[in-house]
Amino acid sequence: MQIILVSRAGKVPKTLDLTNQRLRWRVLGIGATAVLALATIGAGLALAVASPRGRAVAEIDALHQRVQDQDKQLGDLKVDAHRQLDALAIKLGQLQAQATRLNALGERLAQVGKLDNGEFNFDQPPPVGGVEVSSGSSAYALPQTLDASIDQLATQFDTQEAQLSAMQSLLMNARIDSDLKPTGMPADGYISSYFGVRADPFDGSAARHTGLDIAVPYGTPVHTVAEGMVTYAGVRSGYGNVVEIDHGNGYMTRYAHNSRLLVRPGQHVRVGDEIAEAGSTGRSTGSHVHFEVWYDGRVVNPLAFVKNHR
Repeated sequence: MQIILVSRAGKVPKTLDLTNQRLRWRVLGIGATAVLALATIGAGLALAVASPRGRAVAEIDALHQRVQDQDKQLGDLKVDAHRQLDALAIKLGQLQAQATRLNALGERLAQVGKLDNGEFNFDQPPPVGGVEVSSGSSAYALPQTLDASIDQLATQFDTQEAQLSAMQSLLMNARIDSDLKPTGMPADGYISSYFGVRADPFDGSAARHTGLDIAVPYGTPVHTVAEGMVTYAGVRSGYGNVVEIDHGNGYMTRYAHNSRLLVRPGQHVRVGDEIAEAGSTGRSTGSHVHFEVWYDGRVVNPLAFVKNHR
């Protein structure tokens, strides 16, 4: 097969003999090259047209995935927040029950301590005042009812703390005053002779008795009736073995006719401490405890003190 190529006028036509194998391969190569070039151009054009849309679709898919992840995280946060709020509400209920018990305890202490009924009212907050300066809102806001309950409970605890501290001070002062005041019997026995004028047991003449005589067996423990400092422990004329205790509030007590002394001057003693053993030393007709109470430098009748109860 031959192909004749006719060019412009004046030139000799060219003849292509396709039976020539070399020429045939050259023509096929040129055709294949042209087809490949056209395919490449078409693919490039297609890619150039389709690429922006594909990228946009891919970005939208990625955004959808991010939104789904954020929704999942938000759901987890809500679950955790509800769980924490439930736990906080349970704790708040426990604290409110504790506050109620504290109120009951405070009222009971006020009754036991014999404090003024109007002085400690645990149902009402104490009067307060002052200019408030706002410190701004909290970064994390609790539900209004729960937040208000917590604030109310915190205020209630502050009120209880202030009232209980004041009550503790008053009760402590009352306890100290009570411990320093002579109260009760110094020994287990009966009163065999009272304070005042009586017949002297030795000569029968009228004589002033400055204390109480408490009849007890020999060696009976003698206890101090108030807290104080031992100012004297030794022998005095007529008293025999005697212990004298200064209670620091104008009161002084004396315990006489003991068989044995168990304290020394300068020793601090508390209510009920054993300070001596009963006997019959000094001017005495038998085993007993001679008990005196002095107030502001003068002797007073001990009867009211021994009959009182701490």
